[in-house]
Amino acid sequence: MVDRTVGVEEELLLVNPDTCELESVSHQAMAAYHDERLEGSAGTGEHELDQLEQELFLQQLETATPPRVELGEVRNEVQRCRRAAIAAADAAGARVVAAGTPVIGRPDLKVTPKSRYERIVQDFGEIGRQGAVCGMHVHVAIGSDEEGVAVLDRIRPWLPVLLAISANSPFWHSRDTGYASWRSQVWKRWPTAGPSEPFGDVAGYRAAAAALVETGAAIDAGMLYFDARLAQSYPTIEIRVADVCTEIDDVMLIAALCRGLVSAAAEDWRDGVAVPPWRTDVLRAAHWRAARDGLTHHLLDPTDRRTKPARDVLDALTGRIRPWLDASGDTMAVDRALERLLAGGAGATRQRAVHESRGSLEAVVADLADRTEASAREGDARPASAS
Repeated sequence: MVDRTVGVEEELLLVNPDTCELESVSHQAMAAYHDERLEGSAGTGEHELDQLEQELFLQQLETATPPRVELGEVRNEVQRCRRAAIAAADAAGARVVAAGTPVIGRPDLKVTPKSRYERIVQDFGEIGRQGAVCGMHVHVAIGSDEEGVAVLDRIRPWLPVLLAISANSPFWHSRDTGYASWRSQVWKRWPTAGPSEPFGDVAGYRAAAAALVETGAAIDAGMLYFDARLAQSYPTIEIRVADVCTEIDDVMLIAALCRGLVSAAAEDWRDGVAVPPWRTDVLRAAHWRAARDGLTHHLLDPTDRRTKPARDVLDALTGRIRPWLDASGDTMAVDRALERLLAGGAGATRQRAVHESRGSLEAVVADLADRTEASAREGDARPASAS
């Protein structure tokens, strides 16, 4: 299925332009966004799908692109969504930051006043109150729920590698955590988050989901925070393991890798290849290592279950999905993007380098905001294979 569509959701932070601390203005930003949309559609009778939504806290916004086949078009949609978020935030007196965790400030967050969000924080206490972290979710089209569950069961060992590539959250409320992705560690406090056991079939997936809701570990299906899951509203696999990335090139790299992994796993299922047996505790360890080190050290190679330098594991990943990268025309862009990250480091490396060179966490936030804004402007209408 070479023409699998891809969609991207990004969670973004809102910060004060002067203090660089979180700013509780998503309600004002959304009001400005809706006013702008109404003005733009006046007299035309046309209304675009919402690109922006509120998140759990008033210090966040979420964007969502429509599905597209060509990754160049996905890039343009991500940029369009970011421009909408930046304009809405600016109208509310804030800046947008694409980073996995709040860099500075106090963790006294304001819950978005919606009944579901208020119930989440009430039921889950401190886990909920510290939940202002930002991930990126990649939706990849599937032909059926049966195919989707088969894919979920087969991509499990590769998800820590995607986390390492995306790692963009070393700081947490004014402290260096010692991790490349602290977001992932905060997120895994939710009782439904992290790697899941193989489901076997759709009935097994539905039974596991129902059991988690029944226990109270999730108040509804929307709180099934597996690293990858069947999407609720779309015929897609939703891969949720990545930090939100500052650079659009990193977003597109992960989108391409996600599509390749889904396609490879689906073919294995059709060919009757058995699900590789992996202990979930070993997968948790692989995720932890990826979160701590990103691409700066060793990762667990799913092909032989040994720890190896990140370059070797990335080579194994691209080797696994090479036929599908070739078929979609994404191979060269993926190879270039991975070489760039191996040479210069992922988002966490950049954040730490800015902190070391400029001497303040405010400079880190300003750099993140500058690069988020630049990413929304640069490279419009690139060729479809660009990444």
